[in-house]
Amino acid sequence: MTVRIVRLGSERVPGEGLRIGTVRRPPRGVPKGEYASRNLYDVWLPTLAPSEALLKAAQAAVAGDDARAWKAFVRKYRAEMSAPDVRAVLDTLAAFSHTADFSVGCYCAEESRCHRSVLRELFAERGALLA
Repeated sequence: MTVRIVRLGSERVPGEGLRIGTVRRPPRGVPKGEYASRNLYDVWLPTLAPSEALLKAAQAAVAGDDARAWKAFVRKYRAEMSAPDVRAVLDTLAAFSHTADFSVGCYCAEESRCHRSVLRELFAERGALLA
């Protein structure tokens, strides 16, 4: 049993399980009934997405290839993820990774410059089983 960190829209792999979208907004122009069939996500969990302001800062850091701005994003995103209700979600998903297969993801092309890279770290810190 594991949690996978994936790019939403990518082909699913055998045993991936439920796909959870950790994005601020649903995909534009895609009917809600097609999210799963288009390999986007089965369940939307915006609680684990960066806030709107932080998302804009991350996009600017990536577009400008600004390492310092990216580090600032990571620090601020981790702060957002330390709120009690968000910690509870992370702890719950980490525990589920020991009994069920599922995946979490975002639309970004490059994981190393996406909040999902930080989610991978946060899950690992909680003892999640990662694929």
